[in-house]
Amino acid sequence: MHLVDTHTHLDFPEFDADRDQVIASSRALGVERLVVLGVHEANRQRVWDLVQQHDGLYAAFGMHPVYLPEHTQAHLEQLHGWLSQLAGHPKLCAVGEIGLDYFLEELDREQQQTLFEAQLQMAVEFGLPALIHVRRAHAATIATLKRFKLKRGGIIHAFAGSVEEAREYIKLGFKLGLGGAPTWPQALRLRKVVAQLPIEAIVLETDSPDMAPSMYPNQRNSPEHLADICVALAELRGISPDELASTSSRNACELFGWG
Repeated sequence: MHLVDTHTHLDFPEFDADRDQVIASSRALGVERLVVLGVHEANRQRVWDLVQQHDGLYAAFGMHPVYLPEHTQAHLEQLHGWLSQLAGHPKLCAVGEIGLDYFLEELDREQQQTLFEAQLQMAVEFGLPALIHVRRAHAATIATLKRFKLKRGGIIHAFAGSVEEAREYIKLGFKLGLGGAPTWPQALRLRKVVAQLPIEAIVLETDSPDMAPSMYPNQRNSPEHLADICVALAELRGISPDELASTSSRNACELFGWG
């Protein structure tokens, strides 16, 4: 099985004790490439150092909406500087994690929107895909993406919208990231949606260390679990795990421009 984990936070402290072992174990389980995402100014250097130390690891840099109170205009300017300095580097694959989060009501929506648009503009400027966090904000996200028209699209991380919303994202050139959430039997609506998504739009992810799948409840999530997630989602769709693995990996490689 050949797999790509399109969304990890392997630089987080949860992996400090065994990070190298997790990467080696994941590779042995078929995970050939992993994307590590920056979420704020403080972890950019850590992410970049990590991806340079290992083959098959790639970096995305962005300012996550959940950390809105910590972000400053200087951090935004520094992000632009990072992307400018690393433009064209084979280890830089996207702008992300960026987006809109309407689930957390304390996060100012206008400030989120301003930050989101500034980073989408960077994706346009540097010709990069965008890796997008969306919680209860699909309408606003879709409307914004229609205005920016990213040439290389991106990924809607942890997609949990409707079939109609999926179609809108796909028309805009986006892939839909699927991970642990649809493996839970109680996620009835999401499981119905996942079964209907076109396989050409699916990429796989873990969001490690978060969003553990049902077979690893209350545990740290890991890229090591991606094969089991693939098996569960393939069963949900009525196809073989190898078909989902190969197609989702091809989708990811095409999106990121990997040979």
